[in-house]
Amino acid sequence: MVTAVTEGIKVSVKTEYQSEYSSPLQAHYVFTYRITIENASENTIQLLRRHWLIYDSNGSVREVEGEGVVGQQPVLEPGEVHEYVSGCNLRSSMGKMVGTYLIERVMDGKRVRVAIPEFMMVVPYKLN
Repeated sequence: MVTAVTEGIKVSVKTEYQSEYSSPLQAHYVFTYRITIENASENTIQLLRRHWLIYDSNGSVREVEGEGVVGQQPVLEPGEVHEYVSGCNLRSSMGKMVGTYLIERVMDGKRVRVAIPEFMMVVPYKLN
């Protein structure tokens, strides 16, 4: 698990290879990642947008940007946590993702880019 904290917003990521949905012979590797967002600040916040860079070890880079996460724009009171699971497919057995969330403080509308820590996606047999 990797973690980053930006202005009291803690983002943690854990990845898992999904062998049952992958097909290495067709260069198709599927990973899921569980994101935990913890509001350790003193303010109510809302997650508005996400921005990702997805690096495949074959040299390709994809950029993904859009509203919210998995169809939601969660509001978190101080001390609250939001978790979600999403996925990514790669054309090789290794890659990484890194990104940011655009968060807005509800009381004054201040917007902050919150770091999503860089995380690796590696097929388990590559680690042996």
